[in-house]
Amino acid sequence: MDPATKPVVPPKKRRIGVLTSGGDAPGMNGAVRAVVRMALHSDCEAYAVYEGYEGLVNGGNMIRQMHWEDVRGWLSRGGTLIGSARSMAFRERAGRLRAAKNMVLRGIDALVVCGGDGSLTGADVFRAEWPGLLKELVSAGELTEEQIKPYNVLNIVGLVGSIDNDMSGTDATIGCYSSLTRICDAVDDVFDTAFSHQRGFVIEVMGRHCGWLALMSAISTGADWLFIPEIPPRDGWEDDMCASITKNRTERGKRRTIVIVAEGAQDRQLNKISSSTIKDILTQRLGLDTRTTVLGHTQRGGAACAYDRWLSTLQGVEAVRAVLDMTPTSPSPVITIRENKIMRTPLMEAVQATKDVAAKIHAKDFEAAMTLRDPEFKEYYRAYLNTATPDHPKMMVAQEKKMRIAIIHVGAPAGGMNQATRAAVAYCLTRGHTALAIHNGFPGLIRHHADKPISSVREVQWLESDSWVNEGGSDIGTNRGLPSEDMEGTAKCFELYKFDALFVVGGFEAFTAVSQLRKARTQYDAFKIPMVVLPATISNNVPGTEYSLGSDTCLNTLIEFCDAIRQSASSSRRRVFVIETQGGQSGYIATTAGLAVGAVAVYIPEEGIDIKMLSRDIDFLRDNFIRDKGANRAGKIILRNECASKTYSTQVIADMIKEEAHGRFESRSAVPGHFQQGGKPSPMDRVRALRMAIKCMQHLESYAGQSREQIAADDLSAAVIGVKGSQVLFSPMGGETGLEATETDWVRRRPKSEFWLELQDVVNVLSGRSGNRAVDTSVIYDSM
Repeated sequence: MDPATKPVVPPKKRRIGVLTSGGDAPGMNGAVRAVVRMALHSDCEAYAVYEGYEGLVNGGNMIRQMHWEDVRGWLSRGGTLIGSARSMAFRERAGRLRAAKNMVLRGIDALVVCGGDGSLTGADVFRAEWPGLLKELVSAGELTEEQIKPYNVLNIVGLVGSIDNDMSGTDATIGCYSSLTRICDAVDDVFDTAFSHQRGFVIEVMGRHCGWLALMSAISTGADWLFIPEIPPRDGWEDDMCASITKNRTERGKRRTIVIVAEGAQDRQLNKISSSTIKDILTQRLGLDTRTTVLGHTQRGGAACAYDRWLSTLQGVEAVRAVLDMTPTSPSPVITIRENKIMRTPLMEAVQATKDVAAKIHAKDFEAAMTLRDPEFKEYYRAYLNTATPDHPKMMVAQEKKMRIAIIHVGAPAGGMNQATRAAVAYCLTRGHTALAIHNGFPGLIRHHADKPISSVREVQWLESDSWVNEGGSDIGTNRGLPSEDMEGTAKCFELYKFDALFVVGGFEAFTAVSQLRKARTQYDAFKIPMVVLPATISNNVPGTEYSLGSDTCLNTLIEFCDAIRQSASSSRRRVFVIETQGGQSGYIATTAGLAVGAVAVYIPEEGIDIKMLSRDIDFLRDNFIRDKGANRAGKIILRNECASKTYSTQVIADMIKEEAHGRFESRSAVPGHFQQGGKPSPMDRVRALRMAIKCMQHLESYAGQSREQIAADDLSAAVIGVKGSQVLFSPMGGETGLEATETDWVRRRPKSEFWLELQDVVNVLSGRSGNRAVDTSVIYDSM
């Protein structure tokens, strides 16, 4: 045959395997789903290894090729549907030989492993031994040189699936926030009986060498005392604990007592501190009616929360990208997250740092153990101490540095508002400042001039704010009113109450309010005080941040609604639900929820809706239902932001789909409405509220003692705190490079540049809506 006419043989498709190992964690199924669908989208073949490394060793039916529909509905399922097992065989070289042979016979040359540090260490050992294993298999006659030739290199990528959040180098592991949610739900339920009977409760949570779950649950529930392995209590802790609890109950009037203890808690001599020991101390020394609750494996169960769904999805997508980017000399990466940024970290560096923590604890070097945790850990621990025990004489500032700090909520209610205020009040009490709550926003303030009764501005005490630890909404009241409605009256109130600083919690209206006050400084000296905005809005549309308090709570509420709707749709087999989300002119909630629930399409204001788009999506749905052939879990969800189109309403879209389906499938509409704003704040919103609020207080405090002219001349004296990429920082509102001039779309009430927009491509890829269109998700990871 003429070489010129010889048919071109297409290159062999890459085959990527995925397995879950170690303890199960909510979100693992989302990771597997993302790996499988991203691999298929990238023109690779996907294989699932069932029962972890045991399946890799045994081969056969435990290594199965996965197709698009095989992972449908997995996002909402708890645990791991491909199973996990502790494999003693894989720990031996003979077992790894069998595993290597099974992979070569299946043609798998890349492996994505989702598990803890032990599972990821085993994966890296497997990769290091790979060339030697293949040579040994050839020498033994089990494989031929021809068979192993295409598989000289094994690529390994790690995903950290662990409820303990014990991996160094990452802020969160897949499953940790779902587990934290389970703990907080349990403690919130205990509150009622603890309050009713003035009881004490000792709650034991998981975490062998890591106190993350214990620390975050203590912050989220306002626990009176905390035991974690990284920072054992000092000698004589029994007296300290009893003194603190007695003060809370007798002097402050607190009726309930909560003590959180990690299962790995110990004293400074490494003697275990058990929950039963703590209970006996409280009962015998204080005469406190105390109960013990060991949550156990309930912390592992249930569906993944919103954060774990989108985290596992984005990390699964990035794992496939990492496989395709790797060279024979590339070190094995583990996919991590810092603040809002997905990153690749050398796997063994992260594993070694994790092991070093346990070694430092064993060596009683507790300070070093705290340092080796992620950067937030120590900061959160100190913040917890400030809010749990606000009497620290050494923390008091000098008399001339003490400030009167006003706290106001502006805009619609959002989860985390109360928790941010609680943290701010506790910090003020610790430092000797006066915390003044402005009730019912700026309209509430303006209604009370000097000649009227004082009721809208009130000093907040510890006991009042402590009860806000798990409450949604805004206890001091919030609305959309702005100071511009009566700027002169606002200035008079600032002077009347002698405000030295202003802490504003809210959404785009809060941003607008501080902008107005900053600009009015030229007319009113009363506004020449430091002011800071802590973004809190479900819309997540405040310039200067990629994360607003309340957005995570909203997402959790919305996916709970969508899961229930999908169940209804699936029970009817062939039904589409068009669900309307809130969010104003920002499509963040719709897009992120679409990622978390596996929506087939998401309509947002940034893209709009036109008839061609709807026509394509109806054709896509029609093709989907033809392929389903009555299969289970056949319900579909479309999410539409409330402002996506003036013409194509949620009901209109549902009616169009129903009309064009010609009886082959049905469609319905659903509008959760203000359901998305309600409920108790999620643990993420609770802990981030504390961290951000304390940073804001420290920022305001830095201006103590400065003249008003000095303050007004500093651009950062009117600022927004926010998450940007992998950092938490303050951004000035004014000035040539300030947020008002450079980053704000005032007409659409959102940032000019929205970091999450590229997530739309990921939604489309994983739903199959994008067809074979390639997606460049690098922009996502550069901006997150």
